Amino acid sequence: MTSGADLIAAKLGQAGCRHAFGIPGGEVLALMGALDAAGIAFHLVKHENAGGFMAEGAWHAEARAGRNAPGVLLATLGPGVANAVNAVANAWQDRVPLIFLTGCVDAAEAETYTHQVFDHQQLLRPIVKASFRASRGTLSAMMDKAILTAMEGQPGPVHVDVPIGVAEGETDEALHPLPPFGDPRDLAPAGPALEAASALLAGAERPIAIAGVDAVNEDAGAAVADFCRHFNVPLITTYKAKGLLDEADALALGGAGLSPRADAHLLPLLAASDCVLLLGYDPIEMRVNWRDPWSADAPVVEIAAAPRRHGMHAVRHRLPCGVAPALAALGRGIAPRATWPGGEIAAARAALAAQFAPEPSGWGPASVFHALRAALPPGTVATADSGAHRILVSQVWGADFPRAMLQSSALCTMACALPLGIGHALAEPRRPVVVFVGDAGLEMGLGELATLRDLGLPVIVCVLVDESLALIELKQRAGQRANVGVDFGGTDFPALARAMGGHGVWVDDTETLAREARAALARGTYTLLACRIGRRAYDGKF
Repeated sequence: MTSGADLIAAKLGQAGCRHAFGIPGGEVLALMGALDAAGIAFHLVKHENAGGFMAEGAWHAEARAGRNAPGVLLATLGPGVANAVNAVANAWQDRVPLIFLTGCVDAAEAETYTHQVFDHQQLLRPIVKASFRASRGTLSAMMDKAILTAMEGQPGPVHVDVPIGVAEGETDEALHPLPPFGDPRDLAPAGPALEAASALLAGAERPIAIAGVDAVNEDAGAAVADFCRHFNVPLITTYKAKGLLDEADALALGGAGLSPRADAHLLPLLAASDCVLLLGYDPIEMRVNWRDPWSADAPVVEIAAAPRRHGMHAVRHRLPCGVAPALAALGRGIAPRATWPGGEIAAARAALAAQFAPEPSGWGPASVFHALRAALPPGTVATADSGAHRILVSQVWGADFPRAMLQSSALCTMACALPLGIGHALAEPRRPVVVFVGDAGLEMGLGELATLRDLGLPVIVCVLVDESLALIELKQRAGQRANVGVDFGGTDFPALARAMGGHGVWVDDTETLAREARAALARGTYTLLACRIGRRAYDGKF
Protein backbone atom coordinates (compact mmCIF):
# COMPACT_ATOMS: atom_id res chain seq x y z
CA MET A 1 0.00 0.00 0.00
CA THR A 2 0.95 3.61 -0.53
CA SER A 3 1.39 5.98 2.40
CA GLY A 4 -0.04 9.48 2.53
CA ALA A 5 3.50 10.87 2.37
CA ASP A 6 4.14 8.81 -0.78
CA LEU A 7 1.10 10.31 -2.50
CA ILE A 8 2.07 13.87 -1.53
CA ALA A 9 5.59 13.34 -2.86
CA ALA A 10 4.27 11.74 -6.05
CA LYS A 11 2.10 14.80 -6.74
CA LEU A 12 5.13 17.08 -6.33
CA GLY A 13 7.01 14.82 -8.71
CA GLN A 14 4.20 15.19 -11.23
CA ALA A 15 4.60 18.97 -10.95
CA GLY A 16 8.27 18.63 -11.90
CA CYS A 17 9.86 19.29 -8.51
CA ARG A 18 13.43 18.00 -8.30
CA HIS A 19 14.77 19.54 -5.07
CA ALA A 20 13.51 20.00 -1.51
CA PHE A 21 15.22 21.83 1.35
CA GLY A 22 14.82 21.85 5.09
CA ILE A 23 15.66 20.40 8.48
CA PRO A 24 13.99 17.15 9.54
CA GLY A 25 12.23 16.32 12.76
CA GLY A 26 10.46 13.19 13.86
CA GLU A 27 7.14 14.51 12.57
CA VAL A 28 8.35 14.77 8.95
CA LEU A 29 10.53 11.69 8.55
CA ALA A 30 7.89 9.94 6.43
CA LEU A 31 7.59 12.98 4.19
CA MET A 32 11.35 13.29 3.81
CA GLY A 33 11.72 9.63 2.92
CA ALA A 34 8.86 9.82 0.44
CA LEU A 35 10.39 12.83 -1.31
CA ASP A 36 13.65 10.94 -1.72
CA ALA A 37 11.87 7.83 -3.02
CA ALA A 38 9.98 10.00 -5.55
CA GLY A 39 13.27 11.31 -6.99
CA ILE A 40 13.07 14.70 -5.25
CA ALA A 41 16.48 15.24 -3.67
CA PHE A 42 16.30 16.42 -0.07
CA HIS A 43 19.04 18.89 0.94
CA LEU A 44 19.83 19.44 4.60
CA VAL A 45 20.31 23.10 5.52
CA LYS A 46 21.37 24.83 8.73
CA HIS A 47 18.24 26.99 9.12
CA GLU A 48 14.76 26.73 7.65
CA ASN A 49 14.86 30.38 6.59
CA ALA A 50 17.86 29.64 4.40
CA GLY A 51 16.14 26.55 3.05
CA GLY A 52 13.31 28.70 1.72
CA PHE A 53 15.75 30.91 -0.16
CA MET A 54 17.61 27.90 -1.54
CA ALA A 55 14.29 26.64 -2.86
CA GLU A 56 13.81 30.01 -4.59
CA GLY A 57 17.32 29.98 -6.06
CA ALA A 58 16.76 26.50 -7.44
CA TRP A 59 13.37 27.54 -8.84
CA HIS A 60 14.94 30.41 -10.78
CA ALA A 61 17.44 28.06 -12.38
CA GLU A 62 14.79 25.46 -13.17
CA ALA A 63 12.37 28.04 -14.59
CA ARG A 64 15.04 29.47 -16.87
CA ALA A 65 15.55 25.94 -18.22
CA GLY A 66 11.82 25.60 -18.88
CA ARG A 67 11.08 23.40 -15.86
CA ASN A 68 8.71 25.70 -14.01
CA ALA A 69 7.83 23.72 -10.88
CA PRO A 70 7.34 25.15 -7.39
CA GLY A 71 10.11 25.10 -4.82
CA VAL A 72 9.72 22.79 -1.85
CA LEU A 73 10.54 23.61 1.77
CA LEU A 74 10.13 21.07 4.58
CA ALA A 75 9.93 21.90 8.29
CA THR A 76 8.99 20.04 11.40
CA LEU A 77 6.35 21.26 13.80
CA GLY A 78 6.75 24.19 16.19
CA PRO A 79 10.17 25.88 15.98
CA GLY A 80 10.81 24.54 12.47
CA VAL A 81 7.68 26.23 11.20
CA ALA A 82 8.41 29.44 13.11
CA ASN A 83 11.95 29.61 11.74
CA ALA A 84 10.63 29.55 8.17
CA VAL A 85 8.20 32.47 8.49
CA ASN A 86 10.60 35.03 6.98
CA ALA A 87 11.29 32.95 3.87
CA VAL A 88 7.58 32.25 3.42
CA ALA A 89 6.78 35.98 3.72
CA ASN A 90 9.47 36.64 1.13
CA ALA A 91 7.92 34.13 -1.26
CA TRP A 92 4.56 35.89 -0.76
CA GLN A 93 5.91 39.37 -1.53
CA ASP A 94 8.48 38.37 -4.16
CA ARG A 95 6.04 36.20 -6.15
CA VAL A 96 7.86 32.88 -5.67
CA PRO A 97 5.94 29.58 -6.02
CA LEU A 98 6.72 27.53 -2.91
CA ILE A 99 5.13 24.45 -1.37
CA PHE A 100 5.80 24.59 2.37
CA LEU A 101 5.34 21.13 3.89
CA THR A 102 5.09 20.99 7.67
CA GLY A 103 4.55 18.16 10.09
CA CYS A 104 2.01 18.32 12.90
CA VAL A 105 0.47 16.03 15.48
CA ASP A 106 -2.88 14.44 14.79
CA ALA A 107 -5.93 16.47 15.81
CA ALA A 108 -7.00 14.10 18.59
CA GLU A 109 -3.51 14.09 20.10
CA ALA A 110 -3.33 17.89 19.99
CA GLU A 111 -6.31 18.11 22.33
CA THR A 112 -4.25 16.77 25.23
CA TYR A 113 -0.63 17.18 24.12
CA THR A 114 0.80 20.69 23.91
CA HIS A 115 4.59 20.37 23.66
CA GLN A 116 5.72 22.40 20.58
CA VAL A 117 2.13 22.50 19.38
CA PHE A 118 0.51 25.66 18.04
CA ASP A 119 -1.76 26.48 15.12
CA HIS A 120 0.57 26.51 12.10
CA GLN A 121 -2.21 27.56 9.78
CA GLN A 122 -3.22 30.54 11.87
CA LEU A 123 0.39 31.72 11.94
CA LEU A 124 0.91 31.37 8.20
CA ARG A 125 -2.41 32.34 6.62
CA PRO A 126 -1.58 36.09 6.34
CA ILE A 127 1.54 35.32 4.26
CA VAL A 128 0.47 32.41 2.05
CA LYS A 129 -1.90 32.13 -0.89
CA ALA A 130 -3.58 29.17 0.83
CA SER A 131 -3.09 26.79 3.74
CA PHE A 132 -4.28 23.18 3.68
CA ARG A 133 -4.43 20.47 6.34
CA ALA A 134 -3.92 17.03 4.84
CA SER A 135 -6.70 14.48 5.40
CA ARG A 136 -7.05 10.84 4.43
CA GLY A 137 -9.03 10.27 1.26
CA THR A 138 -8.52 13.77 -0.19
CA LEU A 139 -4.75 14.00 -0.54
CA SER A 140 -4.66 13.97 -4.33
CA ALA A 141 -7.28 16.70 -4.69
CA MET A 142 -5.62 18.76 -1.96
CA MET A 143 -2.19 18.58 -3.60
CA ASP A 144 -3.68 19.49 -6.98
CA LYS A 145 -5.16 22.62 -5.42
CA ALA A 146 -1.98 23.42 -3.52
CA ILE A 147 0.29 23.16 -6.56
CA LEU A 148 -2.03 25.03 -8.92
CA THR A 149 -2.59 27.78 -6.35
CA ALA A 150 1.17 28.22 -5.92
CA MET A 151 1.76 28.45 -9.67
CA GLU A 152 -1.24 30.30 -11.07
CA GLY A 153 -1.73 34.06 -11.30
CA GLN A 154 1.04 35.81 -9.40
CA PRO A 155 2.83 32.78 -7.92
CA GLY A 156 3.42 32.48 -4.21
CA PRO A 157 3.71 30.16 -1.20
CA VAL A 158 1.18 27.53 -0.25
CA HIS A 159 1.27 25.74 3.09
CA VAL A 160 0.41 22.07 3.57
CA ASP A 161 0.21 20.89 7.20
CA VAL A 162 0.54 17.09 7.33
CA PRO A 163 -0.47 15.21 10.50
CA ILE A 164 1.83 12.32 11.40
CA GLY A 165 -0.94 9.77 11.10
CA VAL A 166 -1.82 10.97 7.60
CA ALA A 167 1.80 10.94 6.42
CA GLU A 168 2.58 7.51 7.83
CA GLY A 169 -0.83 5.93 7.32
CA GLU A 170 -1.80 3.92 4.25
CA THR A 171 -4.04 5.28 1.49
CA ASP A 172 -5.79 3.62 -1.41
CA GLU A 173 -6.19 6.89 -3.35
CA ALA A 174 -5.27 6.64 -7.02
CA LEU A 175 -2.58 8.95 -8.41
CA HIS A 176 -4.35 10.96 -11.11
CA PRO A 177 -2.55 13.32 -13.50
CA LEU A 178 -2.02 16.87 -12.30
CA PRO A 179 -4.48 19.29 -13.95
CA PRO A 180 -2.85 21.85 -16.27
CA PHE A 181 -1.82 25.22 -14.86
CA GLY A 182 -3.63 28.36 -15.94
CA ASP A 183 -1.03 30.26 -17.99
CA PRO A 184 -1.14 34.06 -18.48
CA ARG A 185 0.47 33.51 -21.88
CA ASP A 186 -2.85 32.02 -23.01
CA LEU A 187 -4.68 35.29 -22.26
CA ALA A 188 -4.73 37.57 -25.30
CA PRO A 189 -6.03 41.15 -25.28
CA ALA A 190 -9.00 42.38 -27.27
CA GLY A 191 -11.60 45.13 -27.43
CA PRO A 192 -11.59 48.89 -26.96
CA ALA A 193 -8.71 48.93 -24.45
CA LEU A 194 -6.40 47.23 -26.96
CA GLU A 195 -7.48 49.60 -29.74
CA ALA A 196 -6.87 52.64 -27.55
CA ALA A 197 -3.48 51.36 -26.40
CA SER A 198 -2.39 50.59 -29.96
CA ALA A 199 -3.43 54.06 -31.09
CA LEU A 200 -1.40 55.54 -28.25
CA LEU A 201 1.69 53.56 -29.28
CA ALA A 202 1.24 54.36 -32.97
CA GLY A 203 1.30 58.09 -32.30
CA ALA A 204 4.04 58.13 -29.67
CA GLU A 205 7.32 59.94 -30.23
CA ARG A 206 8.63 59.30 -26.74
CA PRO A 207 7.41 55.84 -25.64
CA ILE A 208 8.98 54.15 -22.64
CA ALA A 209 8.37 50.83 -20.89
CA ILE A 210 8.74 49.58 -17.32
CA ALA A 211 8.93 45.80 -16.89
CA GLY A 212 8.57 43.89 -13.65
CA VAL A 213 8.43 40.54 -11.96
CA ASP A 214 5.35 39.26 -13.79
CA ALA A 215 7.18 39.54 -17.11
CA VAL A 216 9.96 37.41 -15.63
CA ASN A 217 7.57 34.81 -14.24
CA GLU A 218 5.78 34.61 -17.60
CA ASP A 219 9.12 34.01 -19.38
CA ALA A 220 8.45 37.07 -21.53
CA GLY A 221 12.06 38.18 -21.89
CA ALA A 222 12.33 37.47 -25.60
CA ALA A 223 8.99 39.15 -26.33
CA VAL A 224 9.95 42.25 -24.31
CA ALA A 225 13.38 42.52 -25.94
CA ASP A 226 12.01 42.04 -29.48
CA PHE A 227 9.25 44.59 -28.94
CA CYS A 228 11.57 47.22 -27.47
CA ARG A 229 14.10 46.82 -30.28
CA HIS A 230 11.50 46.75 -33.05
CA PHE A 231 9.65 49.87 -31.88
CA ASN A 232 12.67 51.66 -30.35
CA VAL A 233 11.13 51.70 -26.89
CA PRO A 234 13.61 52.24 -24.02
CA LEU A 235 13.15 49.94 -21.05
CA ILE A 236 13.40 50.47 -17.30
CA THR A 237 13.07 47.38 -15.13
CA THR A 238 12.56 46.63 -11.48
CA TYR A 239 15.55 44.95 -9.87
CA LYS A 240 13.97 41.51 -10.19
CA ALA A 241 13.36 42.10 -13.90
CA LYS A 242 16.93 43.09 -14.76
CA GLY A 243 18.06 41.32 -17.92
CA LEU A 244 14.71 41.05 -19.70
CA LEU A 245 16.56 43.23 -22.20
CA ASP A 246 20.35 42.83 -22.21
CA GLU A 247 21.51 45.83 -20.19
CA ALA A 248 24.30 46.47 -22.68
CA ASP A 249 21.61 47.36 -25.23
CA ALA A 250 21.32 51.05 -26.15
CA LEU A 251 17.65 50.97 -25.14
CA ALA A 252 18.26 49.49 -21.68
CA LEU A 253 18.05 51.95 -18.78
CA GLY A 254 18.79 49.37 -16.10
CA GLY A 255 17.06 48.55 -12.86
CA ALA A 256 15.26 51.06 -10.68
CA GLY A 257 13.37 51.33 -7.45
CA LEU A 258 15.75 52.09 -4.58
CA SER A 259 18.37 54.61 -5.74
CA PRO A 260 17.40 58.31 -5.59
CA ARG A 261 20.39 59.12 -7.82
CA ALA A 262 19.12 56.74 -10.50
CA ASP A 263 15.59 58.07 -10.07
CA ALA A 264 16.85 61.58 -10.80
CA HIS A 265 17.68 60.45 -14.34
CA LEU A 266 14.74 58.07 -14.91
CA LEU A 267 11.69 59.80 -13.47
CA PRO A 268 12.02 62.84 -15.80
CA LEU A 269 11.85 60.46 -18.77
CA LEU A 270 8.52 59.13 -17.50
CA ALA A 271 7.22 62.66 -17.06
CA ALA A 272 8.23 63.50 -20.64
CA SER A 273 6.84 60.32 -22.21
CA ASP A 274 3.72 60.31 -24.37
CA CYS A 275 3.22 56.54 -23.96
CA VAL A 276 4.22 54.66 -20.80
CA LEU A 277 3.91 50.87 -21.08
CA LEU A 278 3.81 48.81 -17.89
CA LEU A 279 4.87 45.27 -18.80
CA GLY A 280 4.02 42.96 -15.92
CA TYR A 281 5.16 45.76 -13.63
CA ASP A 282 4.46 45.19 -9.94
CA PRO A 283 5.49 48.20 -7.82
CA ILE A 284 5.85 46.08 -4.69
CA GLU A 285 9.61 46.33 -5.32
CA MET A 286 9.61 50.13 -5.45
CA ARG A 287 10.22 52.75 -2.77
CA VAL A 288 8.38 56.00 -2.13
CA ASN A 289 9.83 57.88 -5.14
CA TRP A 290 7.76 55.58 -7.35
CA ARG A 291 4.46 56.45 -5.76
CA ASP A 292 2.49 58.54 -8.28
CA PRO A 293 5.46 59.02 -10.64
CA TRP A 294 3.12 60.45 -13.28
CA SER A 295 -0.09 62.48 -13.28
CA ALA A 296 -3.54 60.90 -12.93
CA ASP A 297 -4.31 61.47 -16.63
CA ALA A 298 -0.91 60.35 -18.00
CA PRO A 299 -0.87 58.13 -21.12
CA VAL A 300 -0.18 54.87 -19.29
CA VAL A 301 -0.98 51.36 -20.56
CA GLU A 302 -0.82 48.50 -18.05
CA ILE A 303 -0.36 44.90 -19.16
CA ALA A 304 -0.97 42.57 -16.21
CA ALA A 305 -2.82 39.27 -16.04
CA ALA A 306 -3.37 39.62 -12.28
CA PRO A 307 -5.49 42.54 -11.05
CA ARG A 308 -3.58 45.41 -9.46
CA ARG A 309 -4.96 46.83 -6.21
CA HIS A 310 -1.87 48.65 -4.93
CA GLY A 311 -2.93 52.27 -5.50
CA MET A 312 0.67 53.28 -6.27
CA HIS A 313 -0.10 55.00 -9.58
CA ALA A 314 -2.81 55.79 -12.11
CA VAL A 315 -3.41 53.88 -15.37
CA ARG A 316 -5.36 55.00 -18.44
CA HIS A 317 -5.72 51.67 -20.29
CA ARG A 318 -5.59 48.17 -18.78
CA LEU A 319 -4.94 44.99 -20.73
CA PRO A 320 -5.68 42.04 -18.39
CA CYS A 321 -3.59 39.42 -20.15
CA GLY A 322 -0.14 37.95 -20.55
CA VAL A 323 2.77 40.21 -21.46
CA ALA A 324 3.90 38.37 -24.59
CA PRO A 325 0.47 38.10 -26.28
CA ALA A 326 -0.28 41.71 -25.39
CA LEU A 327 2.92 42.97 -27.01
CA ALA A 328 2.23 40.93 -30.15
CA ALA A 329 -1.28 42.39 -30.40
CA LEU A 330 -0.28 45.90 -29.39
CA GLY A 331 2.25 46.33 -32.18
CA ARG A 332 0.27 44.60 -34.92
CA GLY A 333 0.04 46.82 -38.01
CA ILE A 334 2.21 49.60 -36.53
CA ALA A 335 5.32 50.62 -38.43
CA PRO A 336 8.45 51.20 -36.34
CA ARG A 337 9.72 54.76 -36.12
CA ALA A 338 12.55 56.73 -34.59
CA THR A 339 11.83 57.76 -30.99
CA TRP A 340 13.12 60.28 -28.48
CA PRO A 341 14.48 62.66 -31.13
CA GLY A 342 16.28 64.78 -28.55
CA GLY A 343 18.74 62.01 -27.68
CA GLU A 344 17.37 61.80 -24.14
CA ILE A 345 17.88 58.04 -23.78
CA ALA A 346 21.54 58.06 -24.74
CA ALA A 347 22.06 61.02 -22.42
CA ALA A 348 20.36 59.20 -19.54
CA ARG A 349 22.46 56.06 -20.11
CA ALA A 350 25.63 58.15 -20.11
CA ALA A 351 24.56 59.95 -16.94
CA LEU A 352 23.77 56.68 -15.18
CA ALA A 353 27.12 55.19 -16.20
CA ALA A 354 28.92 58.24 -14.83
CA GLN A 355 26.82 58.20 -11.66
CA PHE A 356 27.77 54.62 -10.79
CA ALA A 357 31.33 54.54 -12.16
CA PRO A 358 34.25 53.06 -10.18
CA GLU A 359 35.69 55.32 -7.49
CA PRO A 360 38.41 57.71 -8.74
CA SER A 361 40.64 56.35 -5.97
CA GLY A 362 40.55 52.93 -7.62
CA TRP A 363 38.98 51.15 -4.65
CA GLY A 364 35.56 51.06 -3.01
CA PRO A 365 32.29 49.19 -3.40
CA ALA A 366 31.60 50.42 -6.96
CA SER A 367 35.13 49.38 -7.99
CA VAL A 368 34.51 45.94 -6.48
CA PHE A 369 31.33 45.44 -8.49
CA HIS A 370 32.82 46.72 -11.75
CA ALA A 371 35.94 44.58 -11.33
CA LEU A 372 33.99 41.39 -10.72
CA ARG A 373 31.60 42.09 -13.60
CA ALA A 374 34.66 42.38 -15.89
CA ALA A 375 36.46 39.35 -14.43
CA LEU A 376 33.57 36.88 -14.46
CA PRO A 377 32.27 35.38 -17.71
CA PRO A 378 29.03 36.28 -19.47
CA GLY A 379 26.22 34.14 -18.14
CA THR A 380 27.26 34.54 -14.51
CA VAL A 381 24.38 34.75 -12.04
CA ALA A 382 24.71 37.25 -9.20
CA THR A 383 22.76 37.31 -5.96
CA ALA A 384 22.58 40.29 -3.62
CA ASP A 385 21.69 40.59 0.03
CA SER A 386 19.79 43.47 1.58
CA GLY A 387 21.71 46.62 2.50
CA ALA A 388 23.64 49.48 0.97
CA HIS A 389 25.67 47.19 -1.27
CA ARG A 390 22.50 45.84 -2.91
CA ILE A 391 21.34 49.24 -4.11
CA LEU A 392 24.72 49.98 -5.64
CA VAL A 393 25.39 46.57 -7.18
CA SER A 394 21.90 46.55 -8.70
CA GLN A 395 22.86 49.70 -10.60
CA VAL A 396 26.37 48.54 -11.53
CA TRP A 397 25.92 44.86 -12.39
CA GLY A 398 24.87 44.53 -16.02
CA ALA A 399 22.40 41.67 -16.44
CA ASP A 400 22.47 40.09 -19.88
CA PHE A 401 19.56 37.65 -19.48
CA PRO A 402 16.50 37.22 -17.24
CA ARG A 403 17.04 35.97 -13.69
CA ALA A 404 20.70 36.98 -13.91
CA MET A 405 20.49 38.92 -10.64
CA LEU A 406 18.56 37.38 -7.75
CA GLN A 407 17.62 39.21 -4.58
CA SER A 408 14.82 39.84 -2.13
CA SER A 409 13.53 43.04 -3.72
CA ALA A 410 10.01 43.21 -2.29
CA LEU A 411 10.50 42.01 1.29
CA CYS A 412 14.16 43.15 1.21
CA THR A 413 15.33 40.71 3.86
CA MET A 414 18.89 40.12 5.00
CA ALA A 415 20.66 36.75 4.82
CA CYS A 416 19.01 35.80 1.51
CA ALA A 417 21.92 36.12 -0.95
CA LEU A 418 24.03 33.15 0.15
CA PRO A 419 21.19 30.59 0.14
CA LEU A 420 19.82 32.01 -3.13
CA GLY A 421 23.23 31.42 -4.67
CA ILE A 422 23.50 27.93 -3.18
CA GLY A 423 20.09 26.89 -4.50
CA HIS A 424 20.80 28.22 -7.98
CA ALA A 425 24.24 26.58 -8.18
CA LEU A 426 22.78 23.28 -7.01
CA ALA A 427 20.10 23.29 -9.72
CA GLU A 428 22.37 24.62 -12.49
CA PRO A 429 25.94 23.66 -11.48
CA ARG A 430 27.61 24.66 -14.76
CA ARG A 431 26.68 28.35 -14.47
CA PRO A 432 29.01 30.53 -12.35
CA VAL A 433 27.40 32.16 -9.31
CA VAL A 434 28.68 35.15 -7.35
CA VAL A 435 27.08 36.14 -4.05
CA PHE A 436 27.25 39.78 -2.91
CA VAL A 437 26.68 40.21 0.80
CA GLY A 438 27.54 42.67 3.55
CA ASP A 439 29.45 41.50 6.59
CA ALA A 440 26.36 41.77 8.81
CA GLY A 441 24.25 39.78 6.36
CA LEU A 442 26.87 37.05 6.09
CA GLU A 443 27.18 36.82 9.88
CA MET A 444 23.39 36.43 10.11
CA GLY A 445 23.52 33.24 8.04
CA LEU A 446 27.08 31.94 8.52
CA GLY A 447 25.96 28.37 9.02
CA GLU A 448 25.12 28.02 5.35
CA LEU A 449 28.82 28.18 4.48
CA ALA A 450 28.85 24.65 5.88
CA THR A 451 25.97 23.76 3.57
CA LEU A 452 27.99 25.18 0.69
CA ARG A 453 30.97 23.06 1.77
CA ASP A 454 28.90 19.89 2.03
CA LEU A 455 27.41 20.41 -1.42
CA GLY A 456 30.84 21.03 -2.96
CA LEU A 457 29.69 24.01 -4.99
CA PRO A 458 32.32 26.50 -6.33
CA VAL A 459 30.25 29.57 -5.51
CA ILE A 460 32.08 32.89 -5.15
CA VAL A 461 31.07 34.78 -2.00
CA CYS A 462 32.03 38.47 -2.12
CA VAL A 463 31.57 40.03 1.32
CA LEU A 464 31.81 43.82 1.63
CA VAL A 465 33.51 44.44 4.95
CA ASP A 466 32.79 47.82 6.57
CA GLU A 467 31.86 46.68 10.10
CA SER A 468 28.64 48.65 10.03
CA LEU A 469 25.00 48.43 9.00
CA ALA A 470 25.86 51.03 6.38
CA LEU A 471 22.40 51.76 5.01
CA ILE A 472 20.90 52.23 8.48
CA GLU A 473 23.90 54.29 9.60
CA LEU A 474 23.37 56.55 6.57
CA LYS A 475 19.75 57.02 7.60
CA GLN A 476 20.78 57.81 11.17
CA ARG A 477 23.10 60.55 10.00
CA ALA A 478 20.57 61.92 7.53
CA GLY A 479 18.11 62.27 10.40
CA GLN A 480 20.77 63.79 12.66
CA ARG A 481 20.40 60.89 15.05
CA ALA A 482 23.08 59.49 17.32
CA ASN A 483 25.12 56.50 16.17
CA VAL A 484 23.40 53.66 18.01
CA GLY A 485 23.33 49.93 17.29
CA VAL A 486 24.80 50.00 13.79
CA ASP A 487 28.54 49.42 14.20
CA PHE A 488 30.16 46.15 15.24
CA GLY A 489 33.53 44.41 15.51
CA GLY A 490 35.44 42.75 12.72
CA THR A 491 35.43 39.05 11.81
CA ASP A 492 38.34 37.25 10.17
CA PHE A 493 36.25 36.00 7.26
CA PRO A 494 39.11 34.31 5.33
CA ALA A 495 40.04 32.29 8.42
CA LEU A 496 36.38 31.45 8.93
CA ALA A 497 36.06 30.29 5.32
CA ARG A 498 39.08 28.04 5.69
CA ALA A 499 37.71 26.61 8.92
CA MET A 500 34.45 25.83 7.14
CA GLY A 501 35.98 24.05 4.16
CA GLY A 502 36.36 26.92 1.70
CA HIS A 503 39.08 29.19 0.38
CA GLY A 504 39.18 32.69 1.85
CA VAL A 505 41.28 35.75 1.15
CA TRP A 506 41.39 39.41 2.15
CA VAL A 507 41.09 41.78 -0.82
CA ASP A 508 42.10 45.45 -0.87
CA ASP A 509 42.56 46.19 -4.59
CA THR A 510 40.92 45.35 -7.91
CA GLU A 511 43.93 43.46 -9.27
CA THR A 512 43.83 40.94 -6.43
CA LEU A 513 40.06 40.77 -6.71
CA ALA A 514 40.10 39.93 -10.42
CA ARG A 515 42.87 37.37 -10.00
CA GLU A 516 41.15 35.61 -7.13
CA ALA A 517 37.78 35.62 -8.91
CA ARG A 518 39.25 33.96 -12.00
CA ALA A 519 41.01 31.36 -9.84
CA ALA A 520 37.75 30.67 -8.02
CA LEU A 521 36.09 29.48 -11.22
CA ALA A 522 38.41 26.45 -11.33
CA ARG A 523 38.32 25.65 -7.62
CA GLY A 524 36.54 22.59 -6.24
CA THR A 525 35.07 24.44 -3.29
CA TYR A 526 33.64 27.84 -2.53
CA THR A 527 35.75 31.01 -2.47
CA LEU A 528 35.17 33.86 -0.01
CA LEU A 529 36.53 37.24 -1.12
CA ALA A 530 36.55 39.58 1.90
CA CYS A 531 36.73 43.08 0.41
CA ARG A 532 37.71 45.67 3.02
CA ILE A 533 36.02 48.92 2.01
CA GLY A 534 35.93 50.81 5.30
CA ARG A 535 33.07 52.59 7.02
CA ARG A 536 31.04 55.23 5.17
CA ALA A 537 32.22 53.81 1.85
CA TYR A 538 28.69 54.20 0.41
CA ASP A 539 28.36 57.91 1.10
CA GLY A 540 27.12 59.66 -2.05
CA LYS A 541 27.06 56.41 -4.02
CA PHE A 542 23.34 55.91 -4.70
